[in-house]
Amino acid sequence: MRMSTLVTIGDFSRMTYLSVKALRHYHEVGLLEPADVDRATGYRLYRPDQVLTAQVIRRLRGLAMPLEDVRTVLNAEDVAARNAVIVDHLQRMERQLEDIQAAVSSLRVLLAQDQLPIQVEYRYAVPLRTIAIRDRVAMSDSAQWWTEVFNSLHGALADCGAERIGPDGALYFGEFFTEEVGEAVAFIPVRGEPRTTGPAHPLELPATEFAVALHQGSFRDLDKTYGALGTLVSERAIGVDGPIRENYLVTADDTDDETQHRTEVCWPVFHITPGKRYDP
Repeated sequence: MRMSTLVTIGDFSRMTYLSVKALRHYHEVGLLEPADVDRATGYRLYRPDQVLTAQVIRRLRGLAMPLEDVRTVLNAEDVAARNAVIVDHLQRMERQLEDIQAAVSSLRVLLAQDQLPIQVEYRYAVPLRTIAIRDRVAMSDSAQWWTEVFNSLHGALADCGAERIGPDGALYFGEFFTEEVGEAVAFIPVRGEPRTTGPAHPLELPATEFAVALHQGSFRDLDKTYGALGTLVSERAIGVDGPIRENYLVTADDTDDETQHRTEVCWPVFHITPGKRYDP
């Protein structure tokens, strides 16, 4: 009986375009095991019929598929199960590509466009009754958190029967920015004494003085408004400790056109004249 041909790891590397280092790693993690390992020398030997598997691994890794997902593809019981893993990964890549394209567009605008003057309104915010959800949030997860928390709050508002008296809003405390994870409070202003269940609870926001700037457009560019407003507050030495408040005037619930989204950024300050506008 003729024995199968075995090739060295060097030849197998050339046959598959996978480096020796990669092949050793895939062996160590159990993704692509050699057909044989010489007990005396430790040399890895492969069968030519393993080339196809190696090429599949190379292409999936070229698409940045995690090793565990690659393993799932290789071990799939049928074509449907295998394709489901691949399609799911491709959809994640498409979403990442959209994010990258949006970031590139935002950066081009930032570099090419002259900084427009920021209009700031000084506002005294009276105490405000709300239903709210308090959470500890990572900045990297804030977009998903924002969507989920307001879906939950909107449901709580419908259940408790309270009357909305203002737009959705959120408070972001210092740690959220300085440590990239920190306390945040999402809220809906209401009238009366709401009775809530679950994570939503009544919360009264204290009276606060703010410098307020209106951000127009996507959350991706919100840092531009933060930067301009924070610069003004710092130059005038009027900032005080306290969370930044965001009021969501127009959101994805109102329109899919991100250019129409409107968010008020409210920076806590002291010694202001309510209603006064400052146009530098």
